[in-house]
Amino acid sequence: MNAWLRHHAHALGRAWRRVGLLNVLVIGVALALPAGGYALIESLRAVSGRLALDPQISVFLDPKRADTESIASALKRDGRISRVRFVPRDQALKELGSVQGLSDLIVALGRNPLPDVFVVTAREETIEPLAADLAKLPGVARVQADSLWARRLASIARVGRVGLWLLAGLLGVALVAVTFNTIRLQILTQRDEIEVSKLIGATDAFIGRPFYYAGLLQGLAGGVVALLVVAGSLVLLNREVRALSESYGSDFRFGFLAPGDALAVVLFAGLLGWLGAHLSVRRHLRAIEPS
Repeated sequence: MNAWLRHHAHALGRAWRRVGLLNVLVIGVALALPAGGYALIESLRAVSGRLALDPQISVFLDPKRADTESIASALKRDGRISRVRFVPRDQALKELGSVQGLSDLIVALGRNPLPDVFVVTAREETIEPLAADLAKLPGVARVQADSLWARRLASIARVGRVGLWLLAGLLGVALVAVTFNTIRLQILTQRDEIEVSKLIGATDAFIGRPFYYAGLLQGLAGGVVALLVVAGSLVLLNREVRALSESYGSDFRFGFLAPGDALAVVLFAGLLGWLGAHLSVRRHLRAIEPS
């Protein structure tokens, strides 16, 4: 057992010296693209998920010709509506004044520009046709489906997630090819040494072990670089996002990958490196025979 461990430690040491910095950077930058995109989409998905829990429609009334009682009766009779809430214009102005940065603007206006509004809740599948019907009621100035954009954002996030998986797959193939070629060059460079090793009885498994370790370490190091690139990019991006979100009274920030996702990126990169080394060793090492 001690001899086996010593051999693997020796092979690991030799493999570490073969890891190319340029290849590690290539792997890191390439994997940072899908990893960073995944972090952004997960942040947006969390926001859209919170906003789309209760699909709602805001029915804004025309202050000059709206009959509040008749509109309220019509809304309550509609079987598609599960809940109706009336927000007077004074209450709406008070709620708007509580938003950071808007209180001074409201004071400068000197009057209340907001209309009375009914906020109705309905099933998600009825939101769009219901909004169209409510817009036709007399005294209704405008109708806004408040959750439609959040659901559309969630749909875009799903499409983006599929796109990221496709991008990750394509880049994965490219990174396997990079490792394959790197190990191929190392094998050809050490061809004479490999032939001598085979002459004295070394097996392909013994000779190929350092190459396997080299591919694995190269991939793992590239995964770590990818996480560092993503973290640095998010820091720079959140500097601009902070100013924008604070202007809306929000503390939204793009979050980094969850620990499990970050670990998956590193392990995935290591797997790609090992796979590239495995394919290269199987193809090129077996083709070398002592003459």
